[in-house]
Amino acid sequence: MAEWLLADLGATHTRLALATPCGLCAGSARRVENAGHDGFGAVLAGYLDGRPVAAVCAGVAGPVRGDAARLTNLAWVIDAAEVARASGAARVHLMNDLQAQAMALDDLPAAAFVPVLPGVADPDGPRMVMGLGTGSNIAVAHRVAGRLFVPPAEAGHSSLPHMDEDLNRLIAAVAGSAAHKPYEALLSGPGLSRLHRLRTGAERCAPDILAAFEAGEAEESRTLSLFTRLLGTVTGNLALTHMATGGIYLIGGLARALAPHLAGLGFAAALAAKGPYSAIMKAMPVTLITDDAAALPGCWRALRQEFGE
Repeated sequence: MAEWLLADLGATHTRLALATPCGLCAGSARRVENAGHDGFGAVLAGYLDGRPVAAVCAGVAGPVRGDAARLTNLAWVIDAAEVARASGAARVHLMNDLQAQAMALDDLPAAAFVPVLPGVADPDGPRMVMGLGTGSNIAVAHRVAGRLFVPPAEAGHSSLPHMDEDLNRLIAAVAGSAAHKPYEALLSGPGLSRLHRLRTGAERCAPDILAAFEAGEAEESRTLSLFTRLLGTVTGNLALTHMATGGIYLIGGLARALAPHLAGLGFAAALAAKGPYSAIMKAMPVTLITDDAAALPGCWRALRQEFGE
C-alpha cells in the first residue's frame, strides 16, 4: 500500500499522485478535471477507489486557515477532517500551492530549470518562487537547520505599485474607483487581457496577445512591453523585500510563455531599478521552472519533513 497521497488543487483541475517516503510512485500521477465533481472529497474517492493511505498533503490555490483551505477561483472548501474521512489518512497537511512548489526546489531534476537572466546565487540565501497563471502569488524557501521552511503568502492580492504615467493611468482604471487594486488584476493571464483591453478597447485572450506579439503586431507589442515592465517592478519589489539572494524562480503557464521574451522587453531593467540596491538585484539569477506538476514533489518533501524522514 502506498503510504501517502499528494494533491495539487487548482481552479480547473487537480493533480494527484501516490508516494512513499522514498519518492513518488511511478505511474500513479493523474490529472482530474474539477468540473463534474462537487468537491475534493469526490475527486479523492474516484482516485483512491477505496484504497486507504496513511497521510495526505495537498497544495491548494488559495489561502489556508487552520485546518481548512478555500480555493480562490472555485467554490470549494477543503476541510482536513473531511479529507481524512475520504482517504482514511491519520494525518492531513494543507498548504498553499505556491508553498508546495517552493518546497520542491531541492527535488526537481536539473532539466526542470531553464535560465532566464544570469546572476550569482547565494546557495544559502532565500529563494523566491513567483507563480504566473490564472492568478499570481509567491512563496519564499528558506534553509533552516537542514530543512526547508516556506511560509505562506498571498502576494497577488497586495496592491499595484506607483509606476510611470502610462501605467499609472491603466492601474487607475483597474476596477474603476475601487480602493484596492491587487497586482494579479494585471499580472496574470486574465490580467494581461485586461491590460490590453484598457489600452486598446480590444478583447483578446493572453495566448492571442502573445501570438500577435510574436508576429510583430504593434499594439500587442506595446501591451507586452508595459506588462513586462510592471512585472519586473513588482518582482523586484518582492525579491528585495525577502532578499531573495538565492534566486528568483518563475512558474506557471504564463511564465513559460513569457520567459523567452523577458530579456528583450525591459524586464531586467525594471527588476534591477532599486537605486543603491541595483547591484544586489542584478546578482539574483532568474530561472524558469518548466515542471507544471512541481507541487507534487513539494508535497512529498513536506510530508518527509513532517514525519522526520
